[in-house]
Amino acid sequence: MDGILRWGVDVILWMQQASPSLDWLFKTLTFLGSEGFFLILMPFVYWCVDRVLGIRLIVLLLSSVAINTVVKVLAAQPRPFQFDGRVKAITTETTFGFPSGHTQSSTVVWGLLGRKARRWWFWTIAVALVVGVGVSRMYLGVHFPTDVLGGLVIGLIVLWLFVKWWPRVENWVRSLSLQVQLALTGPPLLLLLVARDNDVVTGVGTMVGIGVGLILERRFVRFSTPGTVVQRALRMVVGLAVLIGIWAGLRSVFAGMEPAVLLRLARYTLVGLWAALGAPWLFTRLKIAGYRPA
Repeated sequence: MDGILRWGVDVILWMQQASPSLDWLFKTLTFLGSEGFFLILMPFVYWCVDRVLGIRLIVLLLSSVAINTVVKVLAAQPRPFQFDGRVKAITTETTFGFPSGHTQSSTVVWGLLGRKARRWWFWTIAVALVVGVGVSRMYLGVHFPTDVLGGLVIGLIVLWLFVKWWPRVENWVRSLSLQVQLALTGPPLLLLLVARDNDVVTGVGTMVGIGVGLILERRFVRFSTPGTVVQRALRMVVGLAVLIGIWAGLRSVFAGMEPAVLLRLARYTLVGLWAALGAPWLFTRLKIAGYRPA
């Protein structure tokens, strides 16, 4: 294994010869596979484009993140900059390395969007983005080539399983009572038994909040995404403004307070709850979104 990792270091050192000239480019590419980018993309699809597609993207992405978290802990592989001091860490990462979460997330998200779009030009962009994100993770010194390949392979497997089984799972969940559906949002909390770093707590809180929100939205709000361009734009502006307000406001309020893990969990649970339930409810009250038939 050390031999493969040392080969990976050689690849990274060769790429980093272009640093710092190309740092801006690869930091931009890595952002397109980051939590911050998906925090914008997921609500945009769910609020403004296609509610059903948005739900599937959210469930798929969060499931992929959970799987990535477990595999990272089981593999317990160091980052390149931790393995060899010659590698420069151009960005900051504190979790284990294998597999690349950015690559895996990009693979599942752009893969599902490409399957929905069914256009060669969209597939070209999607593949270019996945490759670009993966290459950026190596250039920035935070992933070995094998991490990126692992993220790609696991992402493709997760995507295939989701496409094959999600319609049946979705129908089964809909057949359950409201109480049982809500209870099914609890298992992600078990991930906290595996790890409690910021990334894991963020993912778990978001999963729980969005899960509860989607269930309650379907039962009590039933907003619809069709509307004018102005209405859709207003949804994005209003929804993101409040989402960022919750995210940044609670971070400021909770700063320095304990227990930090529980407060972070609560913060991201509220962010997810707003995105899935609060925003759609507000959109219907402001009459910038309609209702779906019961």
